[in-house]
Amino acid sequence: MPTLLLDQQVPVYSLESQGSANGLFQLARAEGQQPAFRQNMLQPHRKDYYHLVFVQRGGSRHWVDMTPYMLKENALYFSAPGQLQLKEKLAPLWGVSVAFTREFLALQPNEALAQLPLLRNPQNGHELLLTPADVAFVEDTLARLEAEYHRPGEWQQPMLTAHLTVLLTYLSRLYTEQFPGNEPSADQLLLRKYRARIEAHFRERHEVGAYAALLHISAGHLSEVVKAQSGKPAIAHIQERLVLEARRLLFHTPQSVKEIAYDLGFADASYFSRFFKRETGLTPAEYRAGSREMYP
Repeated sequence: MPTLLLDQQVPVYSLESQGSANGLFQLARAEGQQPAFRQNMLQPHRKDYYHLVFVQRGGSRHWVDMTPYMLKENALYFSAPGQLQLKEKLAPLWGVSVAFTREFLALQPNEALAQLPLLRNPQNGHELLLTPADVAFVEDTLARLEAEYHRPGEWQQPMLTAHLTVLLTYLSRLYTEQFPGNEPSADQLLLRKYRARIEAHFRERHEVGAYAALLHISAGHLSEVVKAQSGKPAIAHIQERLVLEARRLLFHTPQSVKEIAYDLGFADASYFSRFFKRETGLTPAEYRAGSREMYP
């Protein structure tokens, strides 16, 4: 499995760097070709945009964080901004990709799209298997999106939004069927907000009280709700997010333990190593060595 060279940092790719004209939305169709820009996807990287790929056939193994996916025919793959990804090799692919940024979702009237299950992804899934009926619907909707994408003008934006809304809503229904869950209560929504704040600030904020302040509630109330809804103490969510990011960096990069510790807001690398071993049972070095042996 590819890793970064010693002096490399994990690159973050924007839509502009992938050839998007406006930097907010992009649709591309692949018919067996291997675009030149895909070469940079063979190293660990992050994207700063949402990415959907409808695979009709072809493809290779693709990683999202520490999970490998062998791309299947007539399936849809999706990821969110900030996740560590890589492709193991370039291979011919037939399909359609749709990419859009958080800024695109912030435009009127797109805000509601960010709350759809597919984009919130509470179950951390990245693959939807499609029936023949699903394939027909997705292909038709993507064809309509593609037609509007190549038809600039004052109506392009609302038409793109309309077709994208239909696509994401349909896929969200499939998501809830393939990753079952229930409608959230007020306390469950608070848990989601807490996790979202952790996602945004885990590098610099390691205490529950800091997140309670961001949410304008008391630390006691936040701790009580989070424990009741998740079964885990509020501090555990922060610690798990730090461990996840540490695992990502140990798995995908050659950064030293000291560099990773500082990147995650730990002033003392030895304290970070003790924290990581307490949470995982392994030192950072042991985890790195074991993961490289498991996925050579």
